Amino acid sequence: MFKQLTTYAPTMRSLLRIMAALIFMAHGTQKILGFPSGMNPAAFSLPWIAGIMELIGGALLVIGLFTRPVAFLLSGLMASAYFIAHAPQNFFPTLNGGDAAILYCFVFLYLVFAGPGPISVDAKTGRDS
Repeated sequence: MFKQLTTYAPTMRSLLRIMAALIFMAHGTQKILGFPSGMNPAAFSLPWIAGIMELIGGALLVIGLFTRPVAFLLSGLMASAYFIAHAPQNFFPTLNGGDAAILYCFVFLYLVFAGPGPISVDAKTGRDS
C-alpha cells in the first residue's frame, strides 16, 4: 500500500508548494494591497519589504517558477521574521505567534532541496530536472 502512495509523492510536493504559497501570499496582499484587511506599512520599511517578498515570491512559488532560489530567499525571510519579530516576545512559538513563520521557513527550505514537483513551470520548461 505504501509503495502505491509513494508514486504520488511528486504530485503531492507540488500541491504542498502551491497551497503553502497561496496562504503565504495572503500575508503579502494584506501588507501591500490592503486585502483582506489593510496594514499599509511605510514604503521601504521592513514590513513593506517583507510584504513585497511575500506577494511576489508567493506568486512565483504558486506557479513554480524559479522555485529553488525563491524558496531559499523566502526561507531566510521567515527565519529573520521569527528572530526579529517573534522570538523577542516569548521563548515559546505558540505564545509569541511565530509558529507559522517557523513552519513556512522549513517548508520553503524543503522545497530548496526537493524542487517544485511536476506541476510547475520549472518542470514544464526543464529548468528543474
